[in-house]
Amino acid sequence: QVQLVESGGGLVQAGGSLRLSCVASGGTISNYAMGWFRQVAGKERGFVATISWSGGGTYYADSVKGRFTISRDNAKNTVYLQMNSLKPEDTAVYYCAAAVGRIATMARGSVDYWGKGILVTVSS
Repeated sequence: QVQLVESGGGLVQAGGSLRLSCVASGGTISNYAMGWFRQVAGKERGFVATISWSGGGTYYADSVKGRFTISRDNAKNTVYLQMNSLKPEDTAVYYCAAAVGRIATMARGSVDYWGKGILVTVSS
């Protein structure tokens, strides 16, 4: 059973940057595609970004493409989400996720493990 713990969230002004981290325990992330999703109160959880087990493949939601960058350090069992040029509409609870499958299926919501989430608030 893989446990995922997010950190790095908080309050930032529009145009600013944050870096989220997700540390895994109970298993090695090198066996999984990793990703980030986000959820706003009253809405469904939505896909943000995913990265293949090797780091060689990434995929982003159109809304964050060019602003967010996902990366991973398998030696540290950690995945990151660098968020630049943040907008108020990026405000959400961000969830780290791990999936046995491919990044394409992960982007469609096929996830095996979830973190508990961390709040990111972007003020205007």
